[in-house]
Amino acid sequence: MPRSSYDVVVVGAGAAGLAARRRLMAAGLDVLVLEARERIGGRAATMPTQIGISVDLGCEWLHHADRNPWAGIARKLGFAIDETLPDWGRRVAWHSGETAEQEWIAARAEFDERCERAAAGAGDLSAAALLPPGGRWNALLGAISTWANGTELERVSVKDRERYADSEFNWRVLEGYGALIAAYGARVPVRLGTAAERIDHSGRAVIVTTTSGDIRARAAIITLPTDLIAAEAIRFVPALPEKIAAAAGLPLGIANKLFLALDGAADDLPQDRHLVGSTERVETGNYQLRPHGWPIITAYYGGVFASALEAAGSDGMAAFALDELAGLLGNGIKPRLSPLASSAWVADPFARGSYSCALPGRADDRAALAAPVEGRLFFAGEACSRDYFGTAHGAFLSGLAAADQSIAALGATVALP
Repeated sequence: MPRSSYDVVVVGAGAAGLAARRRLMAAGLDVLVLEARERIGGRAATMPTQIGISVDLGCEWLHHADRNPWAGIARKLGFAIDETLPDWGRRVAWHSGETAEQEWIAARAEFDERCERAAAGAGDLSAAALLPPGGRWNALLGAISTWANGTELERVSVKDRERYADSEFNWRVLEGYGALIAAYGARVPVRLGTAAERIDHSGRAVIVTTTSGDIRARAAIITLPTDLIAAEAIRFVPALPEKIAAAAGLPLGIANKLFLALDGAADDLPQDRHLVGSTERVETGNYQLRPHGWPIITAYYGGVFASALEAAGSDGMAAFALDELAGLLGNGIKPRLSPLASSAWVADPFARGSYSCALPGRADDRAALAAPVEGRLFFAGEACSRDYFGTAHGAFLSGLAAADQSIAALGATVALP
């Protein structure tokens, strides 16, 4: 019969939960990790394909790679890192030429400066409020927001946007980011297929009611995505309205991928080149040709449009991608492409989205969500990260922070590596 009493229960086996578990183990605490899925990794998921390569349905880029702890973990575990920097800054040049590229660079710099000035003020605005009326590049700025934030500029807090710390070093794990996180957590005992439904913190013990029975603990670390907390998919007793409100201010945006196999002589297309489907509409895709030199094209969609494409199914997503790619590369590309895999994060009942973005006026909700309750409930996940939200390393670092808080509260001593 499974044990039912521990020092700490960690809810969620994504990057945050796995990091917290490892830290708690180092302190000698007795810990149980609960995971609703039948796999670990959360919104990091590497999927094998029929052509012998594996693709990341979730997080893929080692953002801020020069300071990202997953880069060191990857090397320690023997994973290969592709340090080729993305050519995101050349998308307009590839699409519309060098003159347009220079105009775009100037327009983006002006927009970024307006956002920086606005963020320094007392109030908060939506990023859309800072677009120049009728600006030629407004649609592209909006499209990039859907990819970077998972949502449109109208729903992006300027203060939150400016707090994001970007070193502009972005690398990739050849074997897959999801595979890396799964390998990191492979030796961490996790109770899979067990969803937490209720956390009662009214008594001396924290009682976590799950789909497999009750678990008692001295403390709990909750690493669930914000949409699940906001929708009260897990209930707190007594209620925590401040946590529900904070999670609602940090909704998950939508970002989905489509992977297309490329037939024929793949070397007729440039390697690792990023293209934008259109510079004139927000509802467009970002396309990467032959990542790592592989015979595939990756399509990336965000925001409301990504949600609509997900609802249309993989065939609808592929039809849109083929049309945009034909406009970029000629109609001859269509018969050479066939769908390999696609993500659908809205439909995932344990995610309901991709990564968090603070609504206008709600940037401080990240700190509110991360704040401990009664020295017994602790919170982690990418949404709790002020500087690295939306990333796997933001989740990882928040997991370490929550673990350290619980270790201090329980009076344990951690042996740091």
